[in-house]
Amino acid sequence: MDRITATKTARLAEECNKMFPISDEVKKAIASTNREEFVPAGFRHNAYKLDALPIGAAQYISSPLTVAKMSEYLEPRGADRVLEIGCGSGYQAAVLSHLFRGVFSIERIESLMLEAKSRFRALGIDNVNTRTDDGQNGWIQYAPYDRILFSATAKEIPAKLFEQLRDGGILLAPMQKGSKQIITKFKKNGSYIQKTELEACDFVPVLDGVQK
Repeated sequence: MDRITATKTARLAEECNKMFPISDEVKKAIASTNREEFVPAGFRHNAYKLDALPIGAAQYISSPLTVAKMSEYLEPRGADRVLEIGCGSGYQAAVLSHLFRGVFSIERIESLMLEAKSRFRALGIDNVNTRTDDGQNGWIQYAPYDRILFSATAKEIPAKLFEQLRDGGILLAPMQKGSKQIITKFKKNGSYIQKTELEACDFVPVLDGVQK
């Protein structure tokens, strides 16, 4: 990352921290991720604003503030592996790559997955594993995960995802509740799932199947 970009990403991390206090680890992860690489060329001038931006296929790259919040709510400290449902542009996964040893990211829209993969390659991010699939199936091969993150709004969480979550692990998802969406944290304690509602949010919905 060149010096100008590093200054911009550091400023972006500070802005996120002003709006929502984040840990040093998350702040450093935001500052270490070049958001410009994840937005379409026509929106590059907006890459360092706290806005969500369209990325094609009726999808959006989340606002940096949302990515900072989700990363913080995941409580990454001491956790090793994270499963992300909904890779999109790859920006959230790239931020997570600085916080977790292994990131496993699933995207149902093949064209977005291919673009995200080429970005990870270009940026030398080698600890993000990707797959085109319906994320609601999870990724059993690498389970159990310490953390699971939905980067899209769910109506309910499939039981098989809780099965792929380590005991004591956290699953974080924007949940549809009536006309609202609420960021919700689920903590697995044996067969009991403790649920905490955190704050209102706005994400694209989780959809079924794979889109070629």
